[in-house]
Order: sequence, then structure tokens, then C-alpha cells
Amino acid sequence: MSNQSVFETLPLFNCLSNADREELERQSIELSCRKDEFIFREGDAVEWFHILKEGSVKCVQSTPEGREVTLKVLMPGDLFCCEGSVFNGALHPGCAQAMDNAKVIKISRKVLLDIIQRNPETAIQIIRYLGDRLCEAQDSAKAFALDSAERRLASLLVNLATKVGTREPEGLRLNIRLTRQDFADMAGLTLETTSRIMSRFKKENLIVGTACHLIVRDLGHLKTLSSESLT
Repeated sequence: MSNQSVFETLPLFNCLSNADREELERQSIELSCRKDEFIFREGDAVEWFHILKEGSVKCVQSTPEGREVTLKVLMPGDLFCCEGSVFNGALHPGCAQAMDNAKVIKISRKVLLDIIQRNPETAIQIIRYLGDRLCEAQDSAKAFALDSAERRLASLLVNLATKVGTREPEGLRLNIRLTRQDFADMAGLTLETTSRIMSRFKKENLIVGTACHLIVRDLGHLKTLSSESLT
């Protein structure tokens, strides 16, 4: 996929003129990252807006004890650092680390702001995007506070299978390598609770394989579990 096609398919830049999109493409930098390489680290100054072009990237944050916690997984077409690129003086609250060989498109903060100033509609799109991100964060906080452990893990598996699953005879294979600790971190659960629920899901034939090579066999049942109301 060319950088031009990336910009053309992103709703954030749909309202730009061809000339502005071409300038964005000229001013952007493509970064190739090896597996486990950091794109940026927690506390670094925010100087770039990022678009994931190829591969997968995980967002991680350090706990007070020094352990790195996986917060979310990014796939091609996902944006990151949008908030920091818009607001002045921001620091990265966490790290971005390649999960495999990846390619990232970087746009400098100055270039992005210059284009926003010339295109008020783009500014509105970015405000909407930031609003969606805020709603996602609020929904996650609500889920962590109110949802059962089973529902949270089922929701995570549904989200991953829908986003990165490849259809195979056995079901949807997750095309990312995650550990059980990663699943626990993203669902806001302990490793012990995550292992117990994953084992039960396997016994019920909802999933098969290991955390690093997981296949979702019964997406429909997991969707039901993820949408069940608390009683």
C-alpha cells in the first residue's frame, strides 16, 4: 500500500484537497521498525503524528513497580499520538513498540497544524476523532468498574477476532502474538483470573490453541457473553 492510498482511505483526511494530500505525502516520513523496536518511549516529547501502515504495534505503559503493561494493539490504518500532535507541550504517556516488522508513517506536528489551519473541516474531523477516543476511554473505564471478568475477556476476544482474525477451517485465527499477561493487561484482570477464564473458554470449545497462537472457534457465543447484562 502506498502512502498516497493510506491518506486517501483515512476519514480524517477525506476533506483535504488533492494538493494538500499530495503535500502531506511529500512531507511524511516512512519509518521501518523491527520486531520489539520502540517507536517512541514514555516521557518523550510528542513531535510526530503516526499512522500504522504495515504490521502491528502495541501501546504499553509502565506500572509504579516498573512492569510494562499492554494497553491496546494497533493494526494497519490505526492512528496514534493524534492527541499529543494537536496539543502543545505534550509528553507521551506510554510507549509504542512494534510486535513484528512494521512500517509507520510519521507526520511532523508543524506540518499537521499548518494543514489544519488551512482546512477547518479537517480540524472538525480531528475533534470528532478525539471525541471518539474519549468515549472509548470512558467505555473502558466503565467496563473495568462494572463488567464481570468473563464479559471483559469475551469482549476483548470478540474485538481482536473482528479486527485481526483470519478465517480458517477451525475458526478465526488472531494474527498477532499475545501472551496471557497481555490479555490480562488489556482486560484489566489478574493473570490468574485470565488463565482460569481462558481455560474454561477452551473447555467450552469457544477458543483453541495457546495465547500466542489463538483461534476463536465460536465468535457468536463470545459475542453473547460480551453483551450479557450483569445480574
